[in-house]
Amino acid sequence: MPFQRLIPIAAALSFTFSIASSAAAAEPLKVKVFIGSMFEIGQNTGDRAGEFQHWYERYFNHSQAIPVKGALNPVYCNEDGVCGSVLGMGKVASSSSLQAIILNPQFDMSEAYFVINGVAGTPPERGTIADVSWATWLVDYDLGHRWAPEEGEPGAPTFMPRKGYEKVRLFQLNPDLVGWAMRLTGKMTLKDSESARAYRMRYPQEAARQAPSVKAGTHMTGDTFFHGPGMSQQAQYIAKLYGADDYLITEMEAAAIAQVVQRTLGDGRLLSLRGAVNFDQGNPNETTLQHLDPAPGQTAGGFAETVDNVAAVGGTMVDYIVAHWPEWKNGVPPLPRQ
Repeated sequence: MPFQRLIPIAAALSFTFSIASSAAAAEPLKVKVFIGSMFEIGQNTGDRAGEFQHWYERYFNHSQAIPVKGALNPVYCNEDGVCGSVLGMGKVASSSSLQAIILNPQFDMSEAYFVINGVAGTPPERGTIADVSWATWLVDYDLGHRWAPEEGEPGAPTFMPRKGYEKVRLFQLNPDLVGWAMRLTGKMTLKDSESARAYRMRYPQEAARQAPSVKAGTHMTGDTFFHGPGMSQQAQYIAKLYGADDYLITEMEAAAIAQVVQRTLGDGRLLSLRGAVNFDQGNPNETTLQHLDPAPGQTAGGFAETVDNVAAVGGTMVDYIVAHWPEWKNGVPPLPRQ
């Protein structure tokens, strides 16, 4: 090869190497708040809203999708350091997605706050349709032994914790952080619907008949989509057995996600937020199977209002953290005296 041709080739190789080096040396994106939802219906905008659409339209309308190896969906980030993604439903899909995102070198999550959110169920003794709840405790519903009621003593519990899971079955979320969330959002007026109001009246419990509000309590995480008064009582029994607050929400992801965040970053900046779109049991005039497979027109209603409520409540917390970042960057500030 002539010497004259070697010079431009060498120059091109040098230029390519320079670009690659610059890309490799690029600073990771500093994340202030990460928003994790579990599913979306269709597209992220312009159609029926699932768990992520209102967040996307509030924060990420002009953001580019960032693919992440190992995550179920891309991540979106805005100029204020707010990022979000749809993590997937259930413990495995959601926690593996978040772990892939946290460990990806494109992001610096070392100072990030996490707002894990979605829809859920609630016991009619403690909540109602379109409620929004901040978790005080996350409890894993599945890590134990169970047996059929007829195989034990009549009226006795049918659950026993399995030894060895003490550190991964129960997570108390930062009380100061939850306190801030309730201070900022606890008195918000939530959206409601006529269909939800009518559906509530099928239940005799006082809490079930109330207008939706912002609450705080234990969230029970289980891949089992449990229903019925017996299963609801068992969830409350487990919560109390572990020393947690009253069971308020049944969902499928948060305890697993908490384990990932705790192992990688520490869970002092983790929030779990859920909106109730169903009761965890039928009313006294229907069987559990009828509740799980309702006749046309007999569903709870209020889904659209609930996902809007979740984003409105959670967004209030996100916006406050970002607007007061100098005070929040190094940790949760002390709660103001009442």
